[in-house]
Amino acid sequence: MPTPQLKILLPLALLTLGIASAWGLLAYKPVMPTQIAASEPPVVNIITATPQILRLDVQSQGIVKPRTEMDLVPEVAGKITYVHPHWETGGFFAKNDLLIAIEARDYDYAIAEARARIAEAKRVLQSEQAQAQQARTEWQTLGTGLATPLALHEPQLAEARAKLQAAEADLSKAQLKLSRCELRAPFAGRIREKSSSLAQFVQPGEKLGRLYATDVAEIRLPINSKQLAFVDVPLGEPTTDAKLQTSVDLTTEIAGRAVTWQGRIVRTEGVVDASNGQIYAVAEVAKPYSQAKGQAPLLAGLFVQASIHGKTRQDVFVLPPTAVDTAQQVWLVDKTQKLTRRKIAVLRFEPERLVVSEGLQAGDKVVVSDLPVPIEGMTVKIEQAQ
Repeated sequence: MPTPQLKILLPLALLTLGIASAWGLLAYKPVMPTQIAASEPPVVNIITATPQILRLDVQSQGIVKPRTEMDLVPEVAGKITYVHPHWETGGFFAKNDLLIAIEARDYDYAIAEARARIAEAKRVLQSEQAQAQQARTEWQTLGTGLATPLALHEPQLAEARAKLQAAEADLSKAQLKLSRCELRAPFAGRIREKSSSLAQFVQPGEKLGRLYATDVAEIRLPINSKQLAFVDVPLGEPTTDAKLQTSVDLTTEIAGRAVTWQGRIVRTEGVVDASNGQIYAVAEVAKPYSQAKGQAPLLAGLFVQASIHGKTRQDVFVLPPTAVDTAQQVWLVDKTQKLTRRKIAVLRFEPERLVVSEGLQAGDKVVVSDLPVPIEGMTVKIEQAQ
């Protein structure tokens, strides 16, 4: 049997051996090499700069209006005895069509009376001429000294001639009023507004209706001073040569379908609007109501979007708005995949693109994605090249 001393020493020896073994494991454990995690370069999207030839159109808008519009107004009084078959709002008529006729009997009577007065004036004039001839003969035979004009019937002869001229003037006036009983269309067009009807009695100056021509439609298009740099519009004397006039595309939506018409800028109004600082160019569309080849009519009052054909520029670059900062600078990726910054000149800002005239070269890789903290010389990774 173990002695009491051995019972005490044996646990102490085992405890000491365990502590020594644990210390040895901790003191001489293998050391793992420390590795620093390498940071990944940021990923960017780029586009390759490519020089282009662009026509820089100018966008505007306006309302279609007839080039010619007028009120139909009588110059004589009377009852309306005839109206055009299409005398209704929206009705069409041709040039020289009889639109309205006014009762002419009063003016026929005036013509008859004027002709009677002419006949009477001619008789009186012939009688005075005979008496004047007789008076000259008698004075030459019996008279002495210088004859007075009254003795020679000269005042009576002048009065007879004046009365004949007045009667002839009355006839011309009556004939003129008779011709004004017929109101004819001065142009081919449509009726915008009807203000009279058959059997109505009208007075001179009373509005009978409103007409507009259908040969040409006009659209006033506002252009600001910056946009003038991109289009050729006549600020001075306009040209009548259609080949030299600037083209314009007019678009609107009718019955859920986009419709386009071709027009030309024929003039500018020549003044700058003080309220908005813009100048108005006037576009014309010939035969707006022609429906050849299924073309929809360009109705008066339509609101249309206009694309005015602009000047052509060569060696320009197109970038998305996200590629350029507020200082008009872009970030490029060089051959070593590092960022470099460059100043550019933006020729024109558009909603979906920027047109760059200077600062880029063909083949430049322009960053178009967002970079939170771009730094000159930073290494990047290209994810997508367009």
